[in-house]
Amino acid sequence: MVEHEDVTIRPATADDAAAIAEVHVRSWQEAYAGIVPAEHLSGLDARARTPQWAEMLRTGPDDHVRTLVAQRGPAVLGFASYGPPRDEDARRGDREIYSIYLDPGTWGRGVARDLMRSVIDETRAPLTLWVLAANERARHFYRRHGFQPDGVERLEQVGGTDLLEVRYRRG
Repeated sequence: MVEHEDVTIRPATADDAAAIAEVHVRSWQEAYAGIVPAEHLSGLDARARTPQWAEMLRTGPDDHVRTLVAQRGPAVLGFASYGPPRDEDARRGDREIYSIYLDPGTWGRGVARDLMRSVIDETRAPLTLWVLAANERARHFYRRHGFQPDGVERLEQVGGTDLLEVRYRRG
């Protein structure tokens, strides 16, 4: 567990599922506005995602996947999930950050930085992640933390639209 100013970074539990789902949906709706089709974003529902998060946090896809939450008092401000890489060309020992999202009201206040540093400290391994090419804010954040595009791209269908994703690597 990491504490910084009044924010605590700790492992998530199934009890955090509803709060994580809320942050996940709000973050998507704000960060991907103008990138992901508006109809898809407006259809996101935290209540519908809560059981999925609860199940994942209870069992995990496997025991190597971790989810951390950033919390201030009782409020979950954000989360990050990471584990074994899913890419066919992954290198032995690599880890992949699957998601890192914050409540939009906390953007620019160092909470994402604290989450990222916690992931980096815990993994102590080369990291990869995928980011939407059009998400300049996230790409800038990742570059500030030592990630660089490694030349691999893919199309991901979101809301019926193909969106370009870029893989970033650190280490």
